[in-house]
Amino acid sequence: MRLKTVSDLKRFSERIRQEYAREQKLRIKICITGCRAKGSLSLLEKFREEIKNRNLTSRVDVIPTGCQKFCSGAPIITIDPAGLIYQKVSLKDVPLILRETVKTSSPPTYTSPSRGEDWGGGDFLRLQTNKVTKNCGNINPLSIEEYIWQDGFSALGKALSEMEPEAVIAEVKNSNLRGRGGAGFPTGRKWELTRKNPGYPKYLICNGYESSPGAFMDRTMLEGDPYRIIEGMLLASYAIGASHGYIYVKAESSIAVEHLRWAINQCGKTGLLGENILGKFSFNLEVRENPSAFVCGEETALIASLEGRIGQPRPRPPFPAQSGLWGKPTCINNVETFANVSLIILEGSGSFARLGTERSGGTKIFSLGGKVKNTGLVETPVGASLGKIVLEIGGGALAYRRIKAVQTGGPSGGCIPIEKFNTPVDYETLAGLGSIMGSGGMVVLDDKSCMVELARYSLDFVQKESCGKCVPCRIGAKRMLEILTKITEGRAEPADLENLKNLALMIKESSLCGLGQTAANPVLTTLNYFQNEYEHHVLEHYCPAGQCPKLVSAPCENSCPGKIDVSGYIQAIRENDFLGAYKIICKSIPFPSVCGLVCYHPCENMCRRAEIDQPVAIRELKKFVSTFTSKRGYSLKQTLTFKPRLQKKVAIVGSGPAGLTCAWQLSQEGVDCTIFEKEKELGGMLKYGIPEYRLPRKILEKEIKDILNPRIRVHFQKSVGQNLKIEFLKQNFDAVFLGIGAWFPQELDLPGKDLKGVYQGLDFLFAHNEGKKMPVGRRVGVMGGGNVAIDVARVALRLGAGEVFILYRRSEGLLPADPCEIAAAQKEGVKFLYLVNPKRIEDDAAGRIKGVVLQKMILHEEYGPDGRKRVKELSGSESFFPLDTLVLAIGQKTNLKELLPELKVAPYTLSTNAEKIFVGGDCYRGPSSVIEAIGDGKKAASSIIKFLRGERPEPLLFSRKETSEEEYLKKETPLNIGRQRPRTLELKKRRKSFAEVESAFSKKQALCETKRCLQCHLEK
Repeated sequence: MRLKTVSDLKRFSERIRQEYAREQKLRIKICITGCRAKGSLSLLEKFREEIKNRNLTSRVDVIPTGCQKFCSGAPIITIDPAGLIYQKVSLKDVPLILRETVKTSSPPTYTSPSRGEDWGGGDFLRLQTNKVTKNCGNINPLSIEEYIWQDGFSALGKALSEMEPEAVIAEVKNSNLRGRGGAGFPTGRKWELTRKNPGYPKYLICNGYESSPGAFMDRTMLEGDPYRIIEGMLLASYAIGASHGYIYVKAESSIAVEHLRWAINQCGKTGLLGENILGKFSFNLEVRENPSAFVCGEETALIASLEGRIGQPRPRPPFPAQSGLWGKPTCINNVETFANVSLIILEGSGSFARLGTERSGGTKIFSLGGKVKNTGLVETPVGASLGKIVLEIGGGALAYRRIKAVQTGGPSGGCIPIEKFNTPVDYETLAGLGSIMGSGGMVVLDDKSCMVELARYSLDFVQKESCGKCVPCRIGAKRMLEILTKITEGRAEPADLENLKNLALMIKESSLCGLGQTAANPVLTTLNYFQNEYEHHVLEHYCPAGQCPKLVSAPCENSCPGKIDVSGYIQAIRENDFLGAYKIICKSIPFPSVCGLVCYHPCENMCRRAEIDQPVAIRELKKFVSTFTSKRGYSLKQTLTFKPRLQKKVAIVGSGPAGLTCAWQLSQEGVDCTIFEKEKELGGMLKYGIPEYRLPRKILEKEIKDILNPRIRVHFQKSVGQNLKIEFLKQNFDAVFLGIGAWFPQELDLPGKDLKGVYQGLDFLFAHNEGKKMPVGRRVGVMGGGNVAIDVARVALRLGAGEVFILYRRSEGLLPADPCEIAAAQKEGVKFLYLVNPKRIEDDAAGRIKGVVLQKMILHEEYGPDGRKRVKELSGSESFFPLDTLVLAIGQKTNLKELLPELKVAPYTLSTNAEKIFVGGDCYRGPSSVIEAIGDGKKAASSIIKFLRGERPEPLLFSRKETSEEEYLKKETPLNIGRQRPRTLELKKRRKSFAEVESAFSKKQALCETKRCLQCHLEK
């Protein structure tokens, strides 16, 4: 049917809508665009075949659709009107789905039916605002009737029957629609300029040339809703007086080209394209495929390409609206921009403008990818925060990972750290952070993403895509790439960082077009927000993320603060050389048994095996080796080797893991060490802060005894700042190491905190570990959610408490404690109360605690610097909670600044601006972990040795382990088995004693676990 007037269009539309309203069939919608890569075309045929075989054709329709947005769940199918969504559907799921969905009372499900996998995208879809993408995944993109059913071409009919061209432009201007291609120029203003400029014919161009890595918003719209783009272009053509239009598309986007050409042909047959459209105006439209360069995203380069010339930008003015395609007034807009126009005309500019920010109306589509749980297309109002997009819609970090940043705007965009995730995503705020909106690419980066390598990769892409017309981009980008390559290969000097920054600023200011002007964004933002990563690469030849091949041997040992040869000792265990494995560990750290028990295993967090199932149990393997060799009489003491004495003396204040490690290393280097310890026994936080069920005292005391040797003297009950003065140490020793820990509680404004029965977390653990009796009563509350809080709670249970409650002010998923410790506490009966905070503590007549008044909390819209949601009080929600004991475990701090107020620390050497003073452990970095303290002890010892020799302390350089051809031949296929689990003490026995909870692996378990290792160190 060919429509000749607006009335014809309205009658035709009404007839179609009535027909669909009468339709009673179930609609099984299958994505045939992006999900093709996951076999959706086979699914489509399978559904049709099964429906025919089951005689369901009168009840069920199968609808091929465009992208259904949740790409990480592909292939996706949705079923209307039942409201069912299935993810990761396979051919064997088809009969089950049909059997379930033809039931009249089938409940909604969000799983892969044959595998029972939990649906991961509920919030991903629920939290979006579907305006532009409402048809994608809902209608057959090739069917003009389905588009009309969903109000398609209604905006065109309204404009042609009720509005003059100038009124259309005014409506678009009032909507605050800005170009979605990246620059954000006001669309209505661009249309107005094009209409007012003399010259005929006028041209209209849709820029569908989407070539940023990871960006697929425009392609998805062209594939899944081509008629919406055509309608937007028709409205623009009517408004500006254009007679001919082009949709400029990448030749590689074959599905988009196919769907566009089909839709243009259907519109031509229907009378919605060509001459005398609905009796009002004429407009011809064609698709131009081009395998051209990334730079053709710039409008003047795109025009040159359309004209058959090399795609190179030219200076402006004149702007395309003045002199564009073939010298005629030309309006260029992006795919998404055109997709918004029909919404504005149909719903009104006021409704559209209210949805976004003051300066930019409507929604924005992002292609969310990278290191995040839920990936795909995201549509949110302009101005939604990065946190909402990445952490809520995207679902946050993958298992075992922490989100670090997000890169917006593709390879020309900047990297924004998680501390800035409250930032509203609009043109001005992103520019203020050094990034761009771009066309909408958004790549999430986690702690396994190297920001230096990302900058190098982005620049490599941009440099290759440079058209070469201007020197700053052509030559400057190449020079920047050379510096970044040097940095990622460990060949750079500190001066290179300053040169890199200056070069980036120069290129940003002097390049001809947007490609060159934004090429420096990844460099400048990573230098600004992740300077420490650059310094690690340059000063230590170390890549913290373990991604730069020349600066890493294996991710596990790369992430170990103690720099243990993890892959080496796992390989030794694999070869049944348990003593050899123990010796490898003892070369790096003096606490093999302690670390096998209480290390928080950052090595496991970086283990690549986690990308398959679960990380290798590296800590348990260390524990196995230590236990195995200990039973056979071998110990750390037998691994010590001593160099000749240097006739130098070093004072070590504090005997925690940092101090003891420093003494262990210095004594072997020929230095006489004197340890000054505040308490009556050595061990520091190991001795007094960790419960015995996690760290048995006999094991700790044995390892400390093995560290001590004739070159180490010990003085007890010496507290720096009290009966031990810094000046005395400086006068009597050649160097001083301060490893005094972080023993002081964080200040808390809580009425009643000094009552009887109220303790600080570390004070509680200290008193218990010292052997004091701690009557806790029947009900114990612990305020906090970290590892100290969990330790306190588990100790209280063992001391006879009937009920123990963790009182935590945030929600469950935001607990900072080790997940293994949380799970153990829950298993033992500790109860967790979330979103509550003690308001005040109330006492009885004897001045002892009788309970706390709890204030309910709710999650705030804002995020903290660690990406966790902030909380705020829920007014009127106070309630009394009876307790016999309350322990406040909200963190610790150090008194180092009180001892040395002007102290400044060089983080890569741990030397300070105070003469002879070096620091390390918790007193320097704040409450941290045993292995980090050990690493600090080693680093400080290395710096002290150089200082004693009259050399300048320099950072320890990472040395990549070289692998021989013979070792490469040892690489084996890893076993496809699950992670081994150690035996644990029965629950009823745990409540009555402080016996060790987890046993060591058996020999068989250890050997099985080593064969799960992917042997990353043997990769060439």
